[in-house]
Amino acid sequence: MTLLLLLTAVAAVSHAQTDCSQGACYPRSSDLLVGRADQLHASSTCGLTGSEVYCTPYQQRKIKCCPCDSRNPNGPLAHTTQEMLSTAGPERWWQSRKEVSPVTFQLDLNNLFNLDNLILNFKGPRPSAMVIEKSMDNGRTWQPGLYLATDCQKSFPGVSTATPVTVDQTYCYTLPPTGLNPYQDHTIEFSPLRQYPYVPDPSSPKMKDVTGLTGLRISLTELGDVPRLPGRALSRFFALKEMKVMGSCMCHGHASHCLLEAVNKVSPQCDCQHNTAGVNCERCDDLYNDLPWRPAEERATHTCKRCECNNHAQRCRFDQALYEASGRRTGGVCEGCLHHTTGPRCDQCLPGYQLNPNSQMDRPDACIRCVCSAEGTVNGGRCDDNTGLCQCKVNVEGPRCDQCKRGYYGLSAPNLLGCSKCSCFPEGSLSDVCDSVTGQCPCRPHFHGLTCEVCARGYWKPPQLQSCELCRCDPTKSLSDTCDQLTGQCQCRPGFGGRTCDDCPDNTYGDSLIGCKPCLCDAEGTQVCNKQTGSCLCRLGITGARCDSCTRGHCDSFPACKICPSCFFSLDSQRQALSLALEKFTPKFPPRPGGSGDLGNFEPRIRALEASLNLIRNSVSLPPSSATQIDDALSQLDKLRDQVDKVSNGLSPLAQKPDLSKELDKLQDLLDNLNGDYNVKKEAMKNTINPNNAEAFSTIKNAYDESTDAAKKADTSKKTVKESADIREDTLDLQEKEYPNNTRELNKLNQSMASHPDLTPVAKKVCGSVRSKPCTPLMCEGGDMCPPEGSSHCEKGSTCVGALPLGKRADSDVKDVKDRLENLSNKITEAAEKLEETQDSTNDMRQSTENLSNKIRQTRSDLEDDFKEAQDVVKEIKDFLSGSRACWSLTQLSSGRRRGTPRIGCQPIAGHIQTNNHSHSQSHLRAI
Repeated sequence: MTLLLLLTAVAAVSHAQTDCSQGACYPRSSDLLVGRADQLHASSTCGLTGSEVYCTPYQQRKIKCCPCDSRNPNGPLAHTTQEMLSTAGPERWWQSRKEVSPVTFQLDLNNLFNLDNLILNFKGPRPSAMVIEKSMDNGRTWQPGLYLATDCQKSFPGVSTATPVTVDQTYCYTLPPTGLNPYQDHTIEFSPLRQYPYVPDPSSPKMKDVTGLTGLRISLTELGDVPRLPGRALSRFFALKEMKVMGSCMCHGHASHCLLEAVNKVSPQCDCQHNTAGVNCERCDDLYNDLPWRPAEERATHTCKRCECNNHAQRCRFDQALYEASGRRTGGVCEGCLHHTTGPRCDQCLPGYQLNPNSQMDRPDACIRCVCSAEGTVNGGRCDDNTGLCQCKVNVEGPRCDQCKRGYYGLSAPNLLGCSKCSCFPEGSLSDVCDSVTGQCPCRPHFHGLTCEVCARGYWKPPQLQSCELCRCDPTKSLSDTCDQLTGQCQCRPGFGGRTCDDCPDNTYGDSLIGCKPCLCDAEGTQVCNKQTGSCLCRLGITGARCDSCTRGHCDSFPACKICPSCFFSLDSQRQALSLALEKFTPKFPPRPGGSGDLGNFEPRIRALEASLNLIRNSVSLPPSSATQIDDALSQLDKLRDQVDKVSNGLSPLAQKPDLSKELDKLQDLLDNLNGDYNVKKEAMKNTINPNNAEAFSTIKNAYDESTDAAKKADTSKKTVKESADIREDTLDLQEKEYPNNTRELNKLNQSMASHPDLTPVAKKVCGSVRSKPCTPLMCEGGDMCPPEGSSHCEKGSTCVGALPLGKRADSDVKDVKDRLENLSNKITEAAEKLEETQDSTNDMRQSTENLSNKIRQTRSDLEDDFKEAQDVVKEIKDFLSGSRACWSLTQLSSGRRRGTPRIGCQPIAGHIQTNNHSHSQSHLRAI
């Protein structure tokens, strides 16, 4: 009974490990060494280079010596590493060389496996110390799993001997004594989990670090002690009779089997369950990443969840951010959506496609091609996901968003508004609505152009009018009936002018029929010449009959005639004031007295002369000679006045009266001369200064200062001028020295340019020239280097020379390809339309299929009813046959007898039927 309960418990545990439906499942352990003999290596093996003799105790303190020769691995005396495998057979073992320590043997698994148990069956003296190590990176690094020694403190100082509490600790296990016979067989077992008193959940990620390995290394660090016997000394060595590495593929609790390899070799590939994938079931399968991958636990499979991709994707990825945002419910993002779908769940249609109203989202035809115009929609031809309608741009309308709104034209994808507003010219168009494709506005009579802004041929538009006027060019005096549409100017024949060509040409006047006379106006100073009179209309600032001189107030030379500076107008106003003053005091002398005796009439004349002389002396700065003359004249006038007074008072006799008329005439001449000098000087210098005019004086003073500074600068520049002259002389000397050499070099260069480079080969390569004569930069006689413009390019199939002809032919080929592409595009459009028709036919066929499916289901239901009725009939027959009234009979007729004896009997036959049923049922289960 106890044995039965134990077997039952073992079976239950085994079922729990292999059943993946309830939680974690694990493959059964097998020997990982089987099939991997070539992956096991030892640092020392006896007899590899020659035969060696080993002496061991034999029967009651006797010594037996045997050879080891491993040069032939299959020989009877060989003791190689393959002899320690469990498949090597009895009395086979591995053995190291004598007195060699330490010795290691290493198993390279090259993949991740799970280690359950290591069994080492030693032959001969057991090692005194050893270390079991494992690697997780294919032998690059090693970690100790367990230390073993007869004296841990001596062999491994610093390593704890206490039993570890956590899986992160290692320790040294003290080996039990070997007894009296150290050469007897000893077995050491190592289980990574059994060395710990408390083992966490096997599905914990730490268990991978404890039981997982990609390589196993056993270091035998100390030889065991041997007794001393009389005679020959006993040999010390390491020997392993059998080594088993019990384990399985590492599957993280997601597989109950490892895939088989040849010769029953344990495969690293797990037969993954729970929708996992990978060699070690270390990730979720391609389409099962809606939840994060986790190792399976004893009561939780942590099955990878399928992503919801609506049957439009074969893989998905896990997104941690999406997983956190969803409250840790879902984190799968579908990849590679098919059937024109997109989105994290392949639940949206690609741009250019829309939901099929006759299908469902999880069907291949869920998205059909969108009929929206890519140019006229805001999202590049994509339909609204909810309504399936096209979302038109601002200036676009229509069910497919393929039409411009009224008043707009030119539908295009780059236009953010879709269409451009019509820009019809209000004065030339009938309305502000244009053609929606070309933008052509409806024009009024005599207007044309895209926006109706141009007058028709033979018409022009005056600026002040809103309509086009007829050019009205003179039919005999103009070249055509068309005119400039901005100015209305007709194209006149020679000898005619005017807007309509019925006048004289420009710069002529008179009657065009009789003959036009040339205008005598200066061309630079005249605005226009009067067509009838020939009079000149001068430009501003110019005067004269021919408009060839500057007007007053314009100081530059003709034809510049710039306006004079402000100082001129100030001085000119002073001059005019002085002129008025002079006019006031210009002597208006009384008539000369009739006789010399009339002295009373000389007094006013004397006073007038005196006033004029004083005014000239006080108003104008004259030369010293003129000033002296004025002073003498004033003195002479004083003398004359005194004489006149004496005569008038009777103090002087009449006979002594001077000839005053002659003296006054002399003084009048002097005054006229002085007045002329004064006027000449005023006009020439224009610098007569009114003492009260401070501004004019300041202007002249500044000009004087500037002139003085300029004179000083001129004086200081004498040195610079001299230096410049010296430099010029040096330059002339250098020119005389270098000019001959330069001339010779220039002649050589001319000769070189006359002979090469020859441009004819280049012209042939560039433009396909047929020239054969040389063409240099200085010598190139003959026709054009390249074929003239308009020459036909290379035809297909002909031999072309020159980049330009080849380029022309390439351009022609490109145009041909473009035309072919346009034709292909048209064919594709037609094919798309046919495809849409096929889609409609497919939808109809699908509906017919669904109707047929409904009929099949109905037929199946009917057949099931009929089958049930047949089962009922069979049951009734069974009940009848198994009843007490049923009988069976057997009539045996034999042709060898003279008569037949019928045998008739009745008995129940239910047992036979049950046995048959049972037999049939068992065979059926085995088949399943």
